[in-house]
Amino acid sequence: MSIRPIDAMAIPLKSAHFLIFLLLVSNIFTPIISLGSTIDQEREEFYEELLLRPLPDRKVLAHFHFQSTAPSSNSNGRHHHLFPKAISQLVQKFQIKEMELSFTQGRWNYELWGGFDPISSSNAKPPGVELWAVFDVPQDQVDATWKNLTHTLSGLFCASINFLESSTMYSAPQWSFRPATGNIRYGMLPREAVCTENLTPWLKLLPCRDKDGLSALMDRPSIYKSFYHSQRLHLTSNKSGPEGMNPGIILEQTLTVVLQPNSQRTSVTYSGEKNVQPSWSLSSIFGRKVSGRCVLAKSSNVYLQLERGLVAELKKNKNNGVGNIASEGFWSGTGFELSVRPDKVFEEENSSHRRGSSVLFEFSIDKYSDSQPFDLGLKWKFPVTWSSEPAPLHASRFLMGSGNERGAIAILLKSADLNDASLGTCSSSNGYKFRVDVFQVVPWYVKVYYHTLQLFVNGQPKAVGDVIETIHVSPSKDKISPGVMEMVLQFPCDVKSAALTLEFDKGFLHIDEYPPDANQGFDIPSAAISFPNFYTSLLFPGNCSVDKSPMLSKFQEKNPVLSYTEVLLVPLTTPDFSMPYNVITITCTVFALYFGSLLNVLRRRVDEEERLLKSKAGKTTPLSGLLSKLSAKLRGRPQETPQSPSNSSSLISSKLLLKVFLVAVLAVAWQYYFG
Repeated sequence: MSIRPIDAMAIPLKSAHFLIFLLLVSNIFTPIISLGSTIDQEREEFYEELLLRPLPDRKVLAHFHFQSTAPSSNSNGRHHHLFPKAISQLVQKFQIKEMELSFTQGRWNYELWGGFDPISSSNAKPPGVELWAVFDVPQDQVDATWKNLTHTLSGLFCASINFLESSTMYSAPQWSFRPATGNIRYGMLPREAVCTENLTPWLKLLPCRDKDGLSALMDRPSIYKSFYHSQRLHLTSNKSGPEGMNPGIILEQTLTVVLQPNSQRTSVTYSGEKNVQPSWSLSSIFGRKVSGRCVLAKSSNVYLQLERGLVAELKKNKNNGVGNIASEGFWSGTGFELSVRPDKVFEEENSSHRRGSSVLFEFSIDKYSDSQPFDLGLKWKFPVTWSSEPAPLHASRFLMGSGNERGAIAILLKSADLNDASLGTCSSSNGYKFRVDVFQVVPWYVKVYYHTLQLFVNGQPKAVGDVIETIHVSPSKDKISPGVMEMVLQFPCDVKSAALTLEFDKGFLHIDEYPPDANQGFDIPSAAISFPNFYTSLLFPGNCSVDKSPMLSKFQEKNPVLSYTEVLLVPLTTPDFSMPYNVITITCTVFALYFGSLLNVLRRRVDEEERLLKSKAGKTTPLSGLLSKLSAKLRGRPQETPQSPSNSSSLISSKLLLKVFLVAVLAVAWQYYFG
């Protein structure tokens, strides 16, 4: 079969004109469409960064930071090049101004890992799930929007966030929480377990997921065997763009992990072997190397930070002789050695801390590939000890009392070294006081008596009015809402310790309200302790690449110091959960006896039994008669004569009637007492 070519002259003249018109239209509008797409694509940006920091207790902090930005859009089905569409639809559906969701396993050690830096204040989260959101909706629609949001996030991240829809699980802070406004809702699930089912949806929001770039380092076994890991998602939506901000959506994803590197012995031994920091590399702590940046990322950088205390200790050592700490040879001439030469070295400026300034090494991933992967390593040359900078007051919380009826909650604040002039303007001479904000949510079944509040400063009892400047209390309502307490405390600048106690009674729950592991106890969420007079910020020289780094730009923001207390475990009176099992067992036994006897009576056949007896009586043999006589003599009784069939039949019928009567009496009694 041959195909004949189409003759161009066979096309009608009108069709030719129509084709020419289509070609002209496509040539005119195609550049415009491509230009608009290019503009949108240029406005959507993605950054990936990793911060590494050695810790004083021989551990390593790894802080992943990913940021995606998208322009504002009014259409719900807008196509995105880099920004995750699910987050864009979430913002537009529920009118979210700001939202933060965190999944945390373990507790941040404020004493060893620091409490006065941007990571500990903004990325150290309480155990379990923490969610808060600010909505741009009318006040009467906030609760309904919150409930719908919890269900959506529960399906998006494969977690039990939908439990926060109940009014007993969330609260509305007035002013003590950082972004507190009239349309904020806050909830926590302290016992929520964190696993790979939560991390995988979180990684799917990244343009390269975990296949390329810095996210390829996220080895699941390395992350989940760590001492502490917290994945966080912070969302900011800005429609109009006030205060110099561009309108659009900013999605910030962070993963903070505290790892224990494998100890790698060096050829040199020291007398203080326990003080020698372990040498480590990316391949040793994560089991992987960086093969290059994500091709969709605008920038991909790795930073190594040395804390102020560590830099001060390195300067004190006589073997280094360092003059300028940000010099080119600092990365190999002091007490440690890096396996990769840094691209830039920055020293913190405008730091009046007595410990000095921190140092930041920057490594660009653009020049690395599969043939030459990036594997940063740190090797210590001599023992060094230092301490991280703690929060102004170390906060801890515990329970007092015994028994299952009543108890007390105590919050203890211990002073750190406040002699540093850079920590604020707190001074007894100028009349300033030390301010502490407390935000605590208590479940409804822990009935707190707020009038029993007692305060102790430096071990001495104080009047409530002398210490508390402002207080807002929302008492709990049974099975309706939790109890919320917000306080502003004003302590003298020379405070060494402070404590406050609150008495409570333990309530009773319905049997359906107990969790499966009720004997383990019930959790009271962590309390948030903030210090508004103290700010955390890291300021680096203006001529560096800080302006291009979203993570370092976040570190430069002045955020108040924030700490979370422990999660309290309260034992409540639990019923005997074996009683339902016992009742079910007894009921099943009675039913089995009743129906078993009834079926036995109904299915028995009297005629067959009579024929069986007759056949046995007719088959009497001499041997059997002799045996019966012998047994009768041995027992001393006369020989029993076989009953006639009529007698046996009457006996069987009387027994049958008796059983039927008993079954009927049991049925009537059961219906009378239990029916």
